[in-house]
Amino acid sequence: MIKKVEIYKKDKWNMLTVEINGKTLILREISDQWGEDCHTFLSRPAMMQWAEERFSKEAYDGSEEERQQILQAFRQV
Repeated sequence: MIKKVEIYKKDKWNMLTVEINGKTLILREISDQWGEDCHTFLSRPAMMQWAEERFSKEAYDGSEEERQQILQAFRQV
C-alpha cells in the first residue's frame, strides 16, 4: 500500500508530495516553472538531507516561517 503525504500545495501546478512505498520514499515536486521532478530515496535521513539543501535559508525565497513549516512536514513523513 502506498501512502501519499502532501508537503505543500499552492495550486495544481505548484506542489510537493512524498509517496511512501515500504522503505522507498518517492518525492514529486511539481512547479509551473520546471515541470515535474521526481526523486527516490531509500531512507528518511537521505530525504531529509535533500530537503535541508533544497530548502536552505540561502536558496528559499519565501518567508522563514514557510520554510520551517515545509521542513516540519518533511520530518513528519
